[in-house]
Amino acid sequence: MLRWQVEAGADEAILERPHNRYRSADAASRPAPLESRAVQSAPPRAAPPAPAPHRARATGEPALPGFAAAPASPARHSAHAAAAAAENLAELRAAVADFEECALKRTATNLVFADGNPEARVMLIGEAPGAEEDLRGLPFVGKAGQLLDRMLAAIGLSRDTAYITNILFWRPPGNRQPTSGEIAACLPFVERHIELVSPDILVLLGGVAAKTLLARNEGIMRLRGRWLDYSTPGLGRPVPTLATFHPAYLLRSPGQKRAAWHDLLAIKDRLAARAEEAGRSV
Repeated sequence: MLRWQVEAGADEAILERPHNRYRSADAASRPAPLESRAVQSAPPRAAPPAPAPHRARATGEPALPGFAAAPASPARHSAHAAAAAAENLAELRAAVADFEECALKRTATNLVFADGNPEARVMLIGEAPGAEEDLRGLPFVGKAGQLLDRMLAAIGLSRDTAYITNILFWRPPGNRQPTSGEIAACLPFVERHIELVSPDILVLLGGVAAKTLLARNEGIMRLRGRWLDYSTPGLGRPVPTLATFHPAYLLRSPGQKRAAWHDLLAIKDRLAARAEEAGRSV
């Protein structure tokens, strides 16, 4: 049973002692099961509210992947203020480490900020740390990270010539999908992170990173392989951005490695073209 739970992702205990939530103090106040209620004719259901009109993403109001726009919250305002005050990567890392309004921090082992060369021309952003990343405090060091290293090496890059981070700085328990609130709390730091690095090319690994930063609703199958521009008020110019599959997905779906290889070649060609342009300008 323990082996099955670990394989399913339940590989850590959040509380020091087990807690029977079925016997919590508010159990008595819960409504009786439907089977014990008298069958009554249900009143007519009210029509659902009309969806809010789509609007472009403004600073401080991130469009989150697959979720309705999150309402303004003290956590988001606090994150924006802390991120905006950071003048360099060291200050930004310290601001993230001091940020207490993301619940993931209370269940994670370590902060996972970034790895690689902050002066690199390529910045890669994934979804969230996994178990190995949480233990070591570095992004992409597990099996998916080993595959990412091989992918980078195939186009002449490495952790010395690339910079790697995630949308979330702490591991979600059991590697579950991030919530809209967790993404909203971390996103101001991620946006400031990109502004401070100011890469030539931004590579988004997986659907969560792509839909969050590009403010798009399409899935990764539609977004991958297309050059789009990422921009914020703090960037001096739009950054060419390419979404591709997350290495963890490629481990589960090796048939998609061919498409990922085309994306890698597109990154290599774009880097070569920008280097040629820079040489001509000099």
